[in-house]
Amino acid sequence: MNEIQNDMRETLITLTSDIVAAHVSNNSVAVSDLPTLITNVYTALAGLEKPAPVEEPAPEPAVSIRSSIKNDHIVCLEDGKKLKMLKRHLATRYNMTPDQYRTRWNLPADYPMVAPAYAEKRRELAKKIGLGRKPAPKRGRKPATAA
Repeated sequence: MNEIQNDMRETLITLTSDIVAAHVSNNSVAVSDLPTLITNVYTALAGLEKPAPVEEPAPEPAVSIRSSIKNDHIVCLEDGKKLKMLKRHLATRYNMTPDQYRTRWNLPADYPMVAPAYAEKRRELAKKIGLGRKPAPKRGRKPATAA
């Protein structure tokens, strides 16, 4: 340890002993509780040396949440970019999942990651090629019956 740290430690010990002595002289404290009292006071004083955590201000969206959903595009709240699909943009640019994005901006779980018009277009395309239907029964030969 360097000299500054030694001085700081001695100061903490002196302050701890002064505080504990003042407390014990004005209050009845069991002998078995003294080590705990000394440790608690020393720890509290040593903790004052560390800077207080700085709270980050709440993020401000690039556009209002209400106006971020348009029929032909979705606006990213991080940077204001207009996109058809938000998921890939979030992953590549911000290393963020859709759930993390929704949590960061306090969005509902059903907040879309795709523009409504694009989703409808993909839905129609999927219907057209038959996705989402149960397969038709296979046509084949009937089993021969014993005669």
